[in-house]
Amino acid sequence: MPFLSSAVGLLSENLFAALFPSDCRLCGEPLVNISRLPVCGECISRLQSIDGVLCSMCGERIFSPFASEGQAVACGLCRRAAPPFTRAVAYGSYQRELRGLIHLLKYEGVLPAKKVLGRLLAEAIAGLSADLASEVLVIPVPLHANKRRQRGFNQTELVVGEAVKIIGGGKLQVDSTLLVRRRNTESQIGLTRHQRRENMRGAFTLAKRAVVRDREVLLVDDVFTTGTTVSECSRVLLRAGASKVWVATIARTLKVEARVGEVGPMATIQALRAAV
Repeated sequence: MPFLSSAVGLLSENLFAALFPSDCRLCGEPLVNISRLPVCGECISRLQSIDGVLCSMCGERIFSPFASEGQAVACGLCRRAAPPFTRAVAYGSYQRELRGLIHLLKYEGVLPAKKVLGRLLAEAIAGLSADLASEVLVIPVPLHANKRRQRGFNQTELVVGEAVKIIGGGKLQVDSTLLVRRRNTESQIGLTRHQRRENMRGAFTLAKRAVVRDREVLLVDDVFTTGTTVSECSRVLLRAGASKVWVATIARTLKVEARVGEVGPMATIQALRAAV
């Protein structure tokens, strides 16, 4: 019977490949399972959370022989200038399979990707659960109206919806209408940190300021790069009276990791010194 079972399984896989020929959109390997998400199981299994010692404010990875996991330690940048939000968490590093999956949803409209990304976002939010108030207002970072019309959706809203289904909506109250992107900003790609701040200055406003007064807010975005976008949103929320702003993203760019990978021992030494 085991032989018969394996033979039937092989036959069904070959039949699927013949009737529905397709390749994984991330690695290019042939897909052998029926799924609305055109991504193979191997790529999904390689979606890994960030490990190691992380900054207790921005979530950057810290390389230091004096820091240990579970210890509250801030990176050099946050020590020099603390961010306006209380703490930011992310599920994984913005690279490889995770980057590809986000791009499938964001730029190619592969909507089934929202379920997997929602699960990852729920795991990231779970890292804040001990600190969050009994009721938290969840606000996805908005797109400008022009970009939303062009794309047809806000990917962050979709992923937040999936995450809240997993976590349960009792504690998390989602409102996608409060924060408004009133200016269609330029792409942040290639801009310096100062240019990013100037690009985002005044880009957001609140439709109803009274709603956030004296409330904790969980601000959600798809990717944390330099933190410029979520910092600007946080300032708007805090000026309107929010008691605290937390940040959760699916992925984040690990700047220290990128710098350690630069060519030459001096670049590595400087990156490690900057992290402690």
